[in-house]
Amino acid sequence: MLSTGTATVVKNAGSHYLLSALPAWEPFPAVLKGRIRLKEGGSTNPVAVGDRVEYTADGPVDEQHPATISRVLDRRNYIIRKSTNLSRQSHVIAANLDKAYLVVTLFFPEVKLPFLDRLLVTCEVYGVPATIVLNKVDLYREEAQEYLADFHRIYEGAGYRVLETSVKTGEGIDALREDCKGAVCLFSGESGVGKSSLIRAIDPHLQPKVGDISLAHLQGRHTTSLYEMYRVQTGGFIIDTPGLRGFGLVDLEKDEIAKYFPEMLRVADDCRFAPCTHTHEPGCAVKQAVEEGRISPERYNSYLGMLEDDGKFRQG
Repeated sequence: MLSTGTATVVKNAGSHYLLSALPAWEPFPAVLKGRIRLKEGGSTNPVAVGDRVEYTADGPVDEQHPATISRVLDRRNYIIRKSTNLSRQSHVIAANLDKAYLVVTLFFPEVKLPFLDRLLVTCEVYGVPATIVLNKVDLYREEAQEYLADFHRIYEGAGYRVLETSVKTGEGIDALREDCKGAVCLFSGESGVGKSSLIRAIDPHLQPKVGDISLAHLQGRHTTSLYEMYRVQTGGFIIDTPGLRGFGLVDLEKDEIAKYFPEMLRVADDCRFAPCTHTHEPGCAVKQAVEEGRISPERYNSYLGMLEDDGKFRQG
């Protein structure tokens, strides 16, 4: 007997998925109907973790008889990037998010501010509230106090919350656990920054893979190959993603980019000319704010890099 229902995608393993009718946690297998693949030809993954979908099932569902995803419901928000091969295709990282935690480390691996800024701009574009998680602070707090203070200056000055964490000492873990209660939260960032270790610290019952650091390049080795949602025992849901090595902006015109830098948006109305690219125009309030230290030169340089769009931080 054919039955239908609505559920959320909680795992994406290529052409196979797990669904669950959140907030209930009873995952069951599903496959994708062919016409959805054709309809979403511009995306490498027409269905993403966090998507709410309609499905059909012909009898009891199990590994041998999976449900069929027949329709993807409208997304409330999502995070998307251009494919790392610089093709015209895009890749949806996750959808229908309450919060995004962008995990970075000052060192091991060294943070790439333009890369982080692309992530932040994408969160702004698609309406995903973002928190920056500065992980592994036990490794560099004493030796790099100046760098630590600079990082807070740059991003708290832009209007973002920066949460310091350490799995080794437990710092910030309780705050993350509390934040996740009742919410669908994405953890994302470059390889090796400790996303999976943070998730295990938040809920020791969870078992995302934990990797190490490549000493040759001080970069993380890929350990998460699947996009997967976990239920946190204390409440809420966490989406773990593969470590990102590149991030290209999608569907964003160059004259729109400045609108998604909150600190630029606050002063842009005072520019002499409208529109203003904030690059060469006289009487530019954004350039004046940079000169006066009200906007960090690091963030402004990231903005200029996005205007040039040379692909460097698409590939990481």
